[in-house]
Amino acid sequence: MDDSQSWAAMPSVAQQARSVLATAFSCAVTAAGGREDVVGAHTVAEDGRVLLRVPEDGRLNATVTCAPRGELPAVLEFADVAPVPVRRRIRARLWLAGRFAPGEDHLVFRPLRVVLRRPSGTVVVDPDEFAGAAPDPLAGAEARLLTHLADCHQDAVDRLTRLVRADSLHGAVRVRPLAVDRHGLTLRIERPRTDGDVRLPFHAPADDVSALAERMHVLLSQARSEERRVGKECRS
Repeated sequence: MDDSQSWAAMPSVAQQARSVLATAFSCAVTAAGGREDVVGAHTVAEDGRVLLRVPEDGRLNATVTCAPRGELPAVLEFADVAPVPVRRRIRARLWLAGRFAPGEDHLVFRPLRVVLRRPSGTVVVDPDEFAGAAPDPLAGAEARLLTHLADCHQDAVDRLTRLVRADSLHGAVRVRPLAVDRHGLTLRIERPRTDGDVRLPFHAPADDVSALAERMHVLLSQARSEERRVGKECRS
């Protein structure tokens, strides 16, 4: 498989950013000269606003309440952590710069600037595109799916390497499933001192877990065909 083509089918950067936001369990809030880590206390509205539940008598709630015009500039940081243990486990970081305003039982954060940093580089996401995008349909199930694949089907992961160019596997000591979305599966190839990622695109998008099972079956069938082809060449 040509690595230059294997990254072609990807969610948009706005969708990637919304997926990070949808699946992150914690965030770091920087506001009014202080930084606070908030765990398990945020939800996300359909338009990308972050709803943050904080103690009524906490510093952040008091600062927002006392802010001019009831709005507090702030930056929220989210980390996208691979569910399977690998090196460089943080796959992406998402920063949202915007303003907090008080809600009925939570603080409402409206993003005005969105920045997504991935291994391929840092990109500024248009706020309107971010607001209108939806998370990848597999984002909520990704952790469970990848953990099951790594823990119970390492033989299938190893077989899928038949679809990876030989030079990408040079010196590999371990291959792990790193990410999956509706467009493809990404593998982390670990070497003694370095590592790299390769993407195996699906023949068609998978919009739910049932469709993903079919797409994985197709990839494994392709890998078996490649095994047979290589075996025939070795015997000839």
